Amino acid sequence: MFNKLLPILSGLIFLAVWQGLSSYLQSNTLPTPATVAVVFWKECRSGQLPFHLGVTLLRLVVSFAIAMSLGCAIGIMLGRHKKLDSFFDNWLVIFLNIPALVTIILCYVWFGLVESAAILAVVVNKLPNVIVTIREGTRTLDQDLLDMARCYRFSRRKTLIHVIWPQLHPFVMGATRSGLALIWKIILVVELLGRSNGMGYQLHLFFQMFDVASILAYTVAFVSVIQLIELTILKPLDRKSQQWRR
Repeated sequence: MFNKLLPILSGLIFLAVWQGLSSYLQSNTLPTPATVAVVFWKECRSGQLPFHLGVTLLRLVVSFAIAMSLGCAIGIMLGRHKKLDSFFDNWLVIFLNIPALVTIILCYVWFGLVESAAILAVVVNKLPNVIVTIREGTRTLDQDLLDMARCYRFSRRKTLIHVIWPQLHPFVMGATRSGLALIWKIILVVELLGRSNGMGYQLHLFFQMFDVASILAYTVAFVSVIQLIELTILKPLDRKSQQWRR
């Protein structure tokens, strides 16, 4: 029972520290939680926050789905074929070390300030991380289980679903959680540089007006949505997929 109350206690302590610092500094650069809550409510009532949040979440879902699908497929392929892995390893190192800002700018320069360029920039930044994570997971697959599947003449599809995928699940979940944290930060930069809507665009406007309360209100909204996704989707999926383990 006490363990269930710990997250609530932690949140209350965080709010108390925030309130204490705001009262001590008495500056517009750190508004109180109550002030941020009022701004949050006003933005929700005006419809601005739900609209821009929805636009950003749509970009997140599309880019995340593309990056995870391609990353899992390529990662499994590289993990299972050493020659391909050796050939593309330098490519992965290069793309992993290209700054996200450079990729975003190049996509906008080459393809224009369009939605597809924004999605492409996010996918290109996230894809190498997914590939590397899944590749490492594929390398740790139990060869005895793969041999057993071959002896029982499993099809490739059946082997993937019943033998490979359950073993890769921890790596997929790791890539998923890190991907959500990384992608939404990249999307904000993408929107700041070349979009006329979304959370990043709004945060840029608030920065120009030194409106810290609005910046924090939008930040709280997005973080809350990501936490909701974690609690209602990712954790239940994680528990269900781990049922086969002893």
